[in-house]
Amino acid sequence: MPSRTLKLTLAYDGSPFHGWQVQPGRATIQGLLAEVIEGLTGERVLPQGSGRTDAGVHALAQVATFQTMSEIPAANIKTVLNDRLPPAIRVLSIEEAPEGFHARHSARGKRYHYRLWRGEVVPPFLACYVTHHPYPLNEDLMQQAAALVTGEHDFTSFAAADPDRTQRLAEAALDNPEDPLRGNTRTIHESRFERHGDELLYIVRGNGFLHHMVRNLVGTFLLAGKGTVAPAEIPQMLAACDRRMAGPTAPPEGLYLVEVEY
Repeated sequence: MPSRTLKLTLAYDGSPFHGWQVQPGRATIQGLLAEVIEGLTGERVLPQGSGRTDAGVHALAQVATFQTMSEIPAANIKTVLNDRLPPAIRVLSIEEAPEGFHARHSARGKRYHYRLWRGEVVPPFLACYVTHHPYPLNEDLMQQAAALVTGEHDFTSFAAADPDRTQRLAEAALDNPEDPLRGNTRTIHESRFERHGDELLYIVRGNGFLHHMVRNLVGTFLLAGKGTVAPAEIPQMLAACDRRMAGPTAPPEGLYLVEVEY
């Protein structure tokens, strides 16, 4: 039987894990998934995600792919994975993908949400899932700042150093030498805030994101809300291509990968 490509859609609570990417001696989503797949099929595979989420970051619809020679029906694999994975990781769906489909290389866009809790007290059952910021903020200024990152820009000023990026770029170049995401230029289609009671939700959608990019954007928008940075300074930050020009990295627990577009 020829190899099959299986596409998994996953949801997970990132708080108990050291991120997506496998790390020796640490619990990661990718590592646990590989372990359970091997126990089921007897094959050593490393599922490839649409991107890496950091320690403490959550996902509502992460996508991963892996190849298998197993003839086990996809529905049965889903049942067994959910039986054997910890409750903090759920497989929402598994489907057969066409030859050549890859969770990361085939992705055309992503949507993230960042949750800021503005109330004085965070309910205990939300403590690991929002970033608490009860201090005064001018949310109109934050909205203005957020709108200024839409469009195509070089987001070097909002990117953290990524030690694995060189290797990943080399891998991507083999698959697609004309990959538009090989540099630091990205196109942001949507960048805005919404208020929902005590929660301020940042919504961002684009064709790709750099390491810590969403968290660095949020950290900068918080400075705009505090009055430390004027929204008009955002274009200058982008043009500088210098991480030192932008704001600090917001904490991980408020960030969610919500959708991957293909």
